[in-house]
Amino acid sequence: MIELTTRQLEIIELVGRHAPITGDRIAELLGVSRPTIRSDLAVLVMLRHIDAKPKVGYFLGTEAFDARSPVKAIENMKVKDVMGIPVVLRETVTVSDAVVTLFLENVGSLTIVNMEGALVGVVSRKDLLKVTLGHSPASTMPVSLVMTRQPNIITVRQEDSVLEAARKIIHHEVDSLPVVKPMEGSEQLEVIGRITKTTLTKLLLDVALGT
Repeated sequence: MIELTTRQLEIIELVGRHAPITGDRIAELLGVSRPTIRSDLAVLVMLRHIDAKPKVGYFLGTEAFDARSPVKAIENMKVKDVMGIPVVLRETVTVSDAVVTLFLENVGSLTIVNMEGALVGVVSRKDLLKVTLGHSPASTMPVSLVMTRQPNIITVRQEDSVLEAARKIIHHEVDSLPVVKPMEGSEQLEVIGRITKTTLTKLLLDVALGT
């Protein structure tokens, strides 16, 4: 792939904002002469970043439209760019505490850690509903008895792509994923974030609307 110069990128930006725009006008906005950018325009047309119509001017080409598409924008995003703050509880808290936290934080699942702060489980709204519905004594149980435990927890790393996170959420039919990294000097995982279906839906909407 040919790497574009700073001036060529500026030309694409100008064409995107002002199309149709003449070569003379592009040169004027850049503060240079038309001959100075003649080779840049030729390269950009050849690479389909811009297109030209005689007596009309320059338009964005197919390559530029592809690069600006919502799909392309999401393809380049990493989990670390969109992850939220995790809602974390110790494995010693009760089911009742977990239910209260779930509603206070307005989330669909909670991440459970041990005394060292390492990931040991995940408990969902569905898990808590199943154990408490019609069984009031369950509220005093430790949350560790109802959570999904390692190694059955699906996680992502902050350098993973957003598309990989979306694939895992769909494939494993979960509402959210803990974002983790290895703890120094240990095989345990530290929870540093979370990514949810809501995160992905909002991201898609923001990209589609250009916000």
